[in-house]
Amino acid sequence: MRTALILTVVAAAMTVAACGDNSAPAADATPKAPPPPAPTEAEKVAMLAALPAPYNAGDLENGRRAFARCRSCHTITPGGPNMAGPNLYGVFGRQAGALDKYSYSHALRTAGFAWDADKLDHWLENPRTFLPGNKMTFAGLRDATDRRDVIAFLKVETGYAPETAKAAAAATAPAS
Repeated sequence: MRTALILTVVAAAMTVAACGDNSAPAADATPKAPPPPAPTEAEKVAMLAALPAPYNAGDLENGRRAFARCRSCHTITPGGPNMAGPNLYGVFGRQAGALDKYSYSHALRTAGFAWDADKLDHWLENPRTFLPGNKMTFAGLRDATDRRDVIAFLKVETGYAPETAKAAAAATAPAS
């Protein structure tokens, strides 16, 4: 009986100790930069207008609605989690199958291309025929207008910057 009492007291003390102040950062923790602020509606309209044709004529609201079919597997926020599919923030220009901490199919890991609007359009039309052997179960978006609008929506919502904007930013960045 005395042993059981001692074990109970020790277990309670360990539980309380485990609930102590853990506010000190881990030695290997690196501070994360805060995510960029979400664009305003006016900024989204300006971003849409700056997209190359045909995406500059996209309907962001229709793109948002069509993308709702994708949300059960994909997130689009900076640093968002991977789900059944990878996070799509920053997808344009990213090498296919290269997002850290996501387990891609062999077909995507070895695809050898970077995502652009044209590749994404063909992928969204029918993922199985675009890249046989991938693990995406989505049947595709058959309607070309829905695909255009989803791509425009993703470009506006996922940090897309045209190559000319990237080149200008690199040219004005201070040398390190």
